[in-house]
Amino acid sequence: MALSDNGTAGDDRTEPVSRAVSRRTVLAGAGAGAAVLAVAANLALPETPARAESGEYLVGVGISDITGPAAECGMMGYSQFGQDTAGIHLRPRVRAFVFVTDGQRLAYVVADNGMIFQSVHRGVMQALAQRFGDRYTEQNVVLTSTHSHATCGGAAHDYAYNLSILGFQQQVYDIEVAAIVEAIAAADADLAPGTLELGHGELHDASVNRSKIAFDRNPEADKAHFPNGIDPNVTVLSLRRGGRPVGAITWFATHNTSMSNKNRLISADNKGYASYAFEHTEHGVRYLDGADFVAAFPQTNPGDISPNLNLSPTSGPTEDEFENTRIIGERQYHAGKSALSAARSIGGPVGSVLCYIDIADTAVDGRWTDSGQPRHTAPACAGVSLIAGSVEDGPGLPGVPIPEGVRNPFVDALGGANAPVPGWLADAQAPKAIVAPLGLMPPVAWVPSVVPLQLVRIGELYLACGGAEFTVVAGLRIRRTVAEALGVPLERVLMQGYANAYHEYVATPEEYDAQQYEGGSTLYGRYTLPAYQQEFHRLATAFAQNQPVPRGPAPRDVSGMQPNLVSPPGPDATPAGAAFGDVLTQPAGSYAPGDQASVEFVSAHPKHNPRRNGTFLEIQRAAGSGWTRVANEGEWPVKFFWSKRDSAASVARFTWDIPADTAPGRYRFQHFADNLTSDGALHPFTGVSAEFDIR
Repeated sequence: MALSDNGTAGDDRTEPVSRAVSRRTVLAGAGAGAAVLAVAANLALPETPARAESGEYLVGVGISDITGPAAECGMMGYSQFGQDTAGIHLRPRVRAFVFVTDGQRLAYVVADNGMIFQSVHRGVMQALAQRFGDRYTEQNVVLTSTHSHATCGGAAHDYAYNLSILGFQQQVYDIEVAAIVEAIAAADADLAPGTLELGHGELHDASVNRSKIAFDRNPEADKAHFPNGIDPNVTVLSLRRGGRPVGAITWFATHNTSMSNKNRLISADNKGYASYAFEHTEHGVRYLDGADFVAAFPQTNPGDISPNLNLSPTSGPTEDEFENTRIIGERQYHAGKSALSAARSIGGPVGSVLCYIDIADTAVDGRWTDSGQPRHTAPACAGVSLIAGSVEDGPGLPGVPIPEGVRNPFVDALGGANAPVPGWLADAQAPKAIVAPLGLMPPVAWVPSVVPLQLVRIGELYLACGGAEFTVVAGLRIRRTVAEALGVPLERVLMQGYANAYHEYVATPEEYDAQQYEGGSTLYGRYTLPAYQQEFHRLATAFAQNQPVPRGPAPRDVSGMQPNLVSPPGPDATPAGAAFGDVLTQPAGSYAPGDQASVEFVSAHPKHNPRRNGTFLEIQRAAGSGWTRVANEGEWPVKFFWSKRDSAASVARFTWDIPADTAPGRYRFQHFADNLTSDGALHPFTGVSAEFDIR
C-alpha cells in the first residue's frame, strides 16, 4: 500500500489526514537532510492578512515535529558514549507563539530538545530571512529549549557538545532548523485578533535542589527567597481568541531529566508530557490532524534543580523513569491549569532587544562583584566536577579527559584534549581545578565565547534571555537587576534560560567557590554571573529608555570545520525468508483495557526517513468498511523500540498500553517505513498486523 506524503495510510482510511497545511501546524514534513533554506522558501503558507489596531493584539500559534532519527544517533544531554537512539517514547515538538501590537512583532519558540545551539539559531535566522525578509530577525525572535536529555544530538558547531556523538550530524541540524521555521511560519499564518491573560501560582512537589551544599553558601537574603532551595513559581500566559483559549505558555524551573542516561528512546521528557497532557487531555489535540490549542512548558532558571525528588536518577516520586516523567509532567500541567484559573487580562506593548557580548573577555565593574573591586571573566574551562557530573541527574562530559586506555576518535581528530593550562588562566578560574581549557583547545575553542543576551516584553511580562543553565539564585539576581533597571516589580521579570545559544552553567560566585557540578560547569570563571548582571543592566536600561543597543561582537561561524565520524547506514536488508513489513510477532487475539498489546515488524533503518510530522505506526479501529486511527507512536500510550538483526536488518517493535476508556471493538497495528536500496532509492512500505479484539 502506498503512503501519502504525511506518512498515513492513503486508501483504506475512513478519515484520511489532510495533506494541506493547516492554520496551526505544518504537516508537510521536510525530508531529513534536505536543505533548510529550501524548506523555508517553499513553505506553502499564506501571507498574514490580519492587522492589529492600536492597543490590540494579534496572536498566532504553531507546532511542528522536531523528532530526529530514531536509531543510532547519539543523544544530547548526558553526553554518554553509547547512549544512541533506539526508538521513540514521546515525539518532541516545537511550539511557536507570535504576538503583534502597535506595529511591533515577537516570535517566542519552545523546542522539546536538548539545547538551542548557536548553529541552529543562525540557521533559523537565515531561513526566516529567506521566507519572510525582515519580518523576523534575531532581534524579535526568541528560541528556547525545554532541555530534554532524551533527544538527538549533533546539531552544534561546538565540539564540546559533539564528543559523545562523534561529530556534527547534518541530518539532526536540518531537522531542528526546519521544524523551528515551520512552527514560526505556522504561527505567523495563524495570526488573528486576540487577548492575553497572565496567571501566577506555585508548585512544590516537582523539583528539588540537587546542589544544596553550594546553594547554602549564598547570603541569607537570597536563600530566604527560596526557603526549600527551589523556585516554586509558576507563571502562565494564556492566548485567547473570541473567549476561547488557543495557546498557553507555562514557565517553571525543573530539569527535564526524568528520563535517565540508560534510556534510548527519544522522549520530550516531563515537560513534553506536560504539553501533551494539556493539549491532548484538555483540548483533544491529535497531532497528525493539526492543533487547535498549543501548550508549551519552557524553563526559567533550573540550573541546580532536579525532577528526581529522591536525588538519584530515575528515583522520585517512583522508581520507574516513565512513571516519573508522567507524574512530574502532570504536576506541571495541573499547576499551569490552576494558575490560569486565576489569570487576569493584561495589556501593553511587545518588544525585544538583543546584543552579543564576549562572555570570555568581559571587564566587570566593582559594582557587580562581592568584593567591590573590578574583575574579569576568563576563557572557558571545564572543572573536575563538570566531568564527574551531577549524581542526581547524570554525569557530565566523559571523554574530557579521556579515561586511561580509552580513545575517542573525534577528540583525536580535533588534535587531542591535552591543551596546557597557562598559569594566568588557572589563576583567573580559581578555585576551579581545571580539567580542560575548552576556550584554548585545538583547532578552535570547543565552546562559544561570543553569546547573545536578549530582553523581551510581552505585555506586562519581561523575559531576561540567556543561553545558559542559571541556578535559582543566579536567576534571581539577574531578575532583580533587570527589574530595577526597568522600574517594574520583580514578579514581572522571569529568567529565560536556554535561549538562543548554549554555554553550560551560570552559578553565583558563592556557589562557584564550592565547585559542585554547577560551579565546575560555569565555564568562564567566578565572575560570569556578575558579568551577566552588568550586561543585562545595560540592556534593560537602554530598553527602558527606548535607546538603541549596539549589536556587539559577531558570533563565530565555524560551520566549515565540522568533522563527523559517524557512517550513514547502508541499504536495508531483511531476515532470511522475510519481506519488508512482514509481522514477526503478532498481537494476541484479544485484550482488555489496561493490558499491553505488542507487535513486531520487519522494518528499515529510521535514519533513512525519520518520518517527521508523520508516524511509524497507527493503531486503527474497524469503522464500517474501513479503519480509523485511534493512536500512533507520537502519543503517550505507544512506544516504538528499534533493534538491528545481523548487519542491516531492522526490527520495529511497538507496544500499546491500552487506555481504560478505549472503546470495545476490532483493532489492528499498521506500520509505515521506507527502505533504502543499493541504488540509493527510498521505497515506502507498510505492514499490517493480525486483527484483535478489545473487550
